[in-house]
Amino acid sequence: MPRVPAVAVADRAVHGWNPQGYAELLGVPYKAAAQLTPPELAARIDRILEIAQALLGRFDTAQLDIVPPERKRTIRDLGYHVFRVGLSFIDAMDQGRLPETWFDERAPQGMDDGGDVARWGALVRGRIAGWFEGAGPEEFERVVDVYYGPQGAHDLLERTTWHCGQHLRQLYVLAERLNIAPPAPLSPELFRELPIPDAIW
Repeated sequence: MPRVPAVAVADRAVHGWNPQGYAELLGVPYKAAAQLTPPELAARIDRILEIAQALLGRFDTAQLDIVPPERKRTIRDLGYHVFRVGLSFIDAMDQGRLPETWFDERAPQGMDDGGDVARWGALVRGRIAGWFEGAGPEEFERVVDVYYGPQGAHDLLERTTWHCGQHLRQLYVLAERLNIAPPAPLSPELFRELPIPDAIW
């Protein structure tokens, strides 16, 4: 097993985020929670990134240089990361794999202020929207080679959506610390029916 999550019992093992497979391996009952459909998740991730785009546009260069105590990256890199996470789903579907290195990327040179990050976010949202426009139902039945193990495309889309949402929550906390007024309060409805963690960090 290259890394967790994984469960091994005797000579049998299940690798990757696969609760149903783990339950079958252990001989215990399991009923998966209802998932939002791919079109619902597509709409939700676009809304999350739209709000992130509007919020990040309000940060200046000095504020983006700050490294919060809870993170090992600047706010600029966190802002870049939220869009890179969203884009990672499209890249993974195009390439059939999702390496961890994509999540280690930092904001490129020239992405100086919040407006720069927000403009890149707009390009990412356009690419994501275009992919979903051309995707058929069969796309979400595929299995992707993710760095933590194989994962179904529908599950990966759900994970990507709440991953972006988690970082948006963090950006709202950081904006509040810096007295940056957000474009609107962050509605709990944005995260409804997503398995997002309770803790923000």
